Amino acid sequence: MSNSTLRPIMFVGTGSDVGKSIINAGFCRIFKQDGYSPAPFKAQNMSLNSFAGIDGLELGRAQAVQAEACGIEPLSEMNPILLKPTSHQNAQVVLNGKPIGNQSAKEYFLGTDRDALFAEAMKAYEKLACQYNPMVIEGAGSISEINLRDKDITNMRVALEVDAAVILIADIDRGGIFASVYGTLELLPPDERALVKGILINKFRGDIDLFAKGKRMLEQLTGVPVVGIVPYFQDIHVDDEDSVVIDHKSGKTREGLVNVAVVLLRHMSNFTDFNVLERIPEINLFYTANPEEIEKADVVIIPGSKNTIADLDNLRKSGLAKAILNSHQKGNAVYGICGGYQMMGHEIHDPEQVEGSVTFMPGLGILPVITTLTDEKKTVQCTFTFRNDPGNCLGYEIHMGQTELLGGEPLTQLADGSPDGCFLNEKTWGTYLHGIFDNLPVIQSVLKSCGKETRLQEFNYPEYKNEQYNKLAELLRESCDMEYVYSILEK
Repeated sequence: MSNSTLRPIMFVGTGSDVGKSIINAGFCRIFKQDGYSPAPFKAQNMSLNSFAGIDGLELGRAQAVQAEACGIEPLSEMNPILLKPTSHQNAQVVLNGKPIGNQSAKEYFLGTDRDALFAEAMKAYEKLACQYNPMVIEGAGSISEINLRDKDITNMRVALEVDAAVILIADIDRGGIFASVYGTLELLPPDERALVKGILINKFRGDIDLFAKGKRMLEQLTGVPVVGIVPYFQDIHVDDEDSVVIDHKSGKTREGLVNVAVVLLRHMSNFTDFNVLERIPEINLFYTANPEEIEKADVVIIPGSKNTIADLDNLRKSGLAKAILNSHQKGNAVYGICGGYQMMGHEIHDPEQVEGSVTFMPGLGILPVITTLTDEKKTVQCTFTFRNDPGNCLGYEIHMGQTELLGGEPLTQLADGSPDGCFLNEKTWGTYLHGIFDNLPVIQSVLKSCGKETRLQEFNYPEYKNEQYNKLAELLRESCDMEYVYSILEK
């Protein structure tokens, strides 16, 4: 392991979805490969895609992925403030891994003590910085939202506090690369701009040599070197942070394959539950809010939700509930994960108004269970056995609520001996376990219920993900001036 202490590096963006999370993960793996002990950090994240750390505390999925790229366990300190939207204007606030209540955007930005939140975030950062080197920090959205500058606790205020070497990422696939980079830098105050040591152009399609002139012009325009041009890639599979990627995963049924339709909920959470199913050759997985496609699919999965009652109500109003019931009556498989599991039951009660003013909602009536929502959140990593398969499987729970079985039998048994989920038959079950479809026995069961067998005799998902991080690191090494990157990290 290298003995030199590196300056923190921070990846920020000209906007949202420019690739900050993936680039950050790739550099985490590079530093690990080069003998350092890196750790990720993002002061504040807004995402419905979260993960349960080994300590039972919650953090954004992106930082869990980056920790995995570092070869370390994910910790809540890596993402001390997590906002989980419950509607267009409200979100659950998770501080240091535990929910502290729901707030509107106005309440959060205008009513909270930003200095106190920033202090909490920096306390988490310092705890990590004492153990890891370098710290690999991710910003959020655009760093030049000048109307929110005095509220910033996650972008350049962090960079100034820890004296990070900042790399600005821009998405060339969107177009407007010169205006977005130049405008972003011009709107920064001098002390913040001085920290920006490089520009990284992401998602370049075609021959990169054709952008040589553009690279020179961008450097002349801004006075900041372009440290890398990363090509657009589709052959490296690293978990995405935001459900914006689902816009590219909508589709419909296809002949000759097991068609798996994931119901597109308004408040869908943890869409990464289905990433492994996408990689199975026999499966065509797609996201849809089209009742006709749901009825045609061999398998319907109702995913997790941050607002189960509101999403269930919307399923009824949109005709999706009827399509799910019709599919089930035809003999197609219907499975539910977390909030989806709750929706499949007979009743959902919310006496403490955890999700809103509605205290009762009848469920879809597919599974003989009743759920009562509570304000206590369960976040835990799990080892379990699935049905009669003796092999150990891995998953995690993140939910608020308790579900009582009125019939059927448990779907899984957790390592501590407690049961989970409800099993009616091979084509009808629900579970609280996120990541359940990452396990081969579950995948084989799904395919078998549809009369198919998978060619996969064994599937080592951790090994597969490790290969993807290495491929990503290799691509970034080829695309970026690593000698320059290391030079700006020297203290």
